[in-house]
This record gives sequence, structure tokens and C-alpha cells, in this order.
Amino acid sequence: MNSTAENYISISEISKSFGDFKALNNVSLTVGLGERVVVCGPSGSGKSTLIRCINGLEQHETGSITVDGIALNHKTKSMEQIRSRVGMVFQQFNLFPHLTVLENLTLGPVRSKNITAQAAKEIAMTYLERVKIPEQAGKYPRQLSGGQQQRLCIARAIAVDPEVILMDEPCSALDPIATARIEELIHDLRGKYAIIIVTHNMQQAARVSQRTAFFHLGNLIEFG
Repeated sequence: MNSTAENYISISEISKSFGDFKALNNVSLTVGLGERVVVCGPSGSGKSTLIRCINGLEQHETGSITVDGIALNHKTKSMEQIRSRVGMVFQQFNLFPHLTVLENLTLGPVRSKNITAQAAKEIAMTYLERVKIPEQAGKYPRQLSGGQQQRLCIARAIAVDPEVILMDEPCSALDPIATARIEELIHDLRGKYAIIIVTHNMQQAARVSQRTAFFHLGNLIEFG
């Protein structure tokens, strides 16, 4: 691929509208492998739209996005190549309520990596240990606290062995203690992944970011 560690994710002059609303306006930035970038700003500023464009959940209208040198063009092969490199942590968890913690975690590796269920279980337990909830493996999501569900979501994102992790408001519904644990986990992930974290919390941005991108009304106001 043509990327380097410094521009593993490269976004160039992308725009995205919803009707008359300009969600993103000629946004450009790069994120390196091993770097944590926080995207912050008020509600409606384009933060979540940006990361949804990176993994193809939203389709940008102009400009370009590349991940590891692969251009996101919304063709099937491009989408599969990029999504195999990207793990997503959703604001609303998006866990399967009818599956156990372990089953939620093994579903992705079995489908994306074509490995056996037993191998997936071993991988899943490794990541549950990493996020410090291995004892919850047999429970269902409704039996977990909000902080435990978010740690499960992070484990699910990294279990598919991505190189990019996108986090959409990972602490928005959590109490201060759970938030501190998630921030500690984010620090533990440093160095291996290109991580983009969306938050409206400026104090959190200061605690976890290496670089911060500040958005307002779809525009990237400052990045550094």
C-alpha cells in the first residue's frame, strides 16, 4: 500500500450534506498509525458524520478518504478491504441482546476471519481479560453496567484485529468512575492502532488525545 505510518488515514477535502444541512465542509486531516486523535465540538458540528464516513456508514460526496492507501470508493471490494482494518465503538453500544457477552464477541472474528468457533472463543477471552471483564463472559448485555457494556464494545472492536479504532462518544452515558476506566483502557491501547475518538467533552479531549480536531458547523476549525 502507499500509506505511511504518519498518514495511515488520509482525509482530503471531504464534504457531506443531509438535504440543506452541510454536515462536513471541505474537511482534511491525517491520522497516523499509533496515534490518538480526538474530534470534539458541539452537537451538530459533524464529528460523528466524519467517523461514519471513514468506515463507509455514510457516503462522502466530494473529496477522498484513504485507509492504508486504499481509496474508499463505496465499491464492494474497497468497503471490504477498509472495514477489515477498522473497528467501531458505537455510542449506543449496538450489542445483540439475545447473545451472551462471549457470543457478541466471537461473532465478528468467525465471520470476518473465517476461523473456528473454538478459536474465536479463545481470542474473545483474551480480549475480555484485556478489558478486565472475563467473569462476565456468560452473561447477557442487559446484565452488565453501562461501563461494562462499553468495555465489551471496545473488546468487540479490537477482536477483529483492526488497525483503526473509531469511537463515537464512548463515555457519554457513563458515570465518572466508569469514564475513568474507559479512558484508562484507551491509554492502554496506545501505540498499536490509529484511534479517532469523538467527544463533546473538552476536558476528556485534553486527557486522552495526542492531537485534537475541533469542529464547528461542519468545518474543521483547528487541528493540532
